[in-house]
Amino acid sequence: MNRTLLGVCTGLALFAVVGALPAPASSEPRSGPTRALPLGAVRLTETRSTRTLQPGVTLTRIVRGADAPALAWTIEVSIPGGATSPDPDAPPSALKDRASADELAADARSDGFDARVEEVTTPAVADYTGGTLGWRVRVGRFDSQSAGTAERTRLKGAGYTGSVVYTGWDGNPDDHGPWRIDVLTIDPDRFRGRLTASYGPDLENRERTSELADAAGATAAVNAGFFVLDPSAGAPGDPAGVGVYGGRLLSEPVNGRPGLVIRDSARHSEVARFTWKGRVVSRDASQPLDGVDRVPGLIRNCGGTADDTPTALPLHDVTCTDPDELVAFTPDYGRRTPQGDGLEAVLDSRGRVLELRSPRGGPLPADGSSAQATGTRVAELAALARVGQPLRIEGTLRDSSGRRVSPSPVTSILNGGPELVRDGRLHVTAATDGMVQPGNASFYYGWMHKRNPRTLAGVDAAGRTVLVTADGRSTEALGLSIPESAAVARALDLRDAVNLDGGGSTTMVVDGEVINAPSDATGERPVGDALLILPDRG
Repeated sequence: MNRTLLGVCTGLALFAVVGALPAPASSEPRSGPTRALPLGAVRLTETRSTRTLQPGVTLTRIVRGADAPALAWTIEVSIPGGATSPDPDAPPSALKDRASADELAADARSDGFDARVEEVTTPAVADYTGGTLGWRVRVGRFDSQSAGTAERTRLKGAGYTGSVVYTGWDGNPDDHGPWRIDVLTIDPDRFRGRLTASYGPDLENRERTSELADAAGATAAVNAGFFVLDPSAGAPGDPAGVGVYGGRLLSEPVNGRPGLVIRDSARHSEVARFTWKGRVVSRDASQPLDGVDRVPGLIRNCGGTADDTPTALPLHDVTCTDPDELVAFTPDYGRRTPQGDGLEAVLDSRGRVLELRSPRGGPLPADGSSAQATGTRVAELAALARVGQPLRIEGTLRDSSGRRVSPSPVTSILNGGPELVRDGRLHVTAATDGMVQPGNASFYYGWMHKRNPRTLAGVDAAGRTVLVTADGRSTEALGLSIPESAAVARALDLRDAVNLDGGGSTTMVVDGEVINAPSDATGERPVGDALLILPDRG
């Protein structure tokens, strides 16, 4: 099968201090954001430094509230399903109903701990009303993490579980920071390099953003889409949503979720929503595909087909399952296709069936491909595939209007979610994109409501592509909630913006150096793919 069948410096340093007034204009044409960020108290000190990385590319570092006083540490205790719980057998979680939280706090106080119950409320977003998420139980207020850890050890000895957290990560709108945000702005009118995406040598393995940048000789880079991390959820590194690289679809969308569309020239970047349909076609019949370049039966972030369990709708950080699948593979997946029970039709570069192998899994021929079937789909593939006969793999990508999308070789699409800004207005789509999980308020609390490191991207009214990282999970940088991320994107004058993978994945590389502070204890995290700004083409 033809592999395209699946493809549907030294700069001027500037410095500004921003309070209630905008920063002074830069001498670099349209160099970047100047409005104070809507984070914390209104009149916090905000410093900005901007430099040119190459013609048309500027880097702005924004530090807000650098002189903020330290906040307290506390212990967040896991709340079990107690006698008063609607579901006594429910596993412990950060948030529960008020009665369960009161019961746990009373028990902890009777054991000599300074326990309190706090209601957690969250702001409304475009498709979720917000309000009370639940109640949490916390113990003590400490001047240092080590003091909190010592008390947590005492709590553990009394039979309680929990974690030591910094209260600056809670998302209190009156906090004074600090925040540290880095902004890459690419002006297509002056840019002569390339803006592209890379997943590395193959899809099934992870690489650090700095490694992907170094391999391509990139001027700058940020981490990009969500990906499989746990081997039980698929192949670590595999994109968990739409992945189009050089115009070739190598990962199907989480149906209906957004993606960031970029082109080599950095012109016409956009945020769009995608669906996909694929099929395997013989001379006289066809069968629908479930996916592309992923382990059959495992659908990370869900949003697949009607027979997936527990849902065909997007469900973030959940792996849906389906024992009966038909999945296409390209050589980009890795050295070998996934092994397991089932049947695999192996195709040569002309799309003719070379062999049928069972069990499935193994190397592919140069420029070849395959289709793997599991469960009830085995018989369907066996009826289609005949050794020596042609077998065609097709796929159609569509946007939210139903229009067919045929990416050119200079186009890449990276998965993300939720949307943050649409047409210049706040537009956070938490429910649509699977971040609102029925019966699991603790997920929304930890992922959406609390502050974390974030990576986001979008396009401003001038047509410039903007890539943003915000450090977090430290006392030196609080991070952003998702509503705060949207507010920051709008303050940066983005017309459309989407959240990309964040947390420990958040990384920005400039001139070969990681310039932010990745939050994993082990340092920079290997990721699934990255956005790369390449030097001028000369």
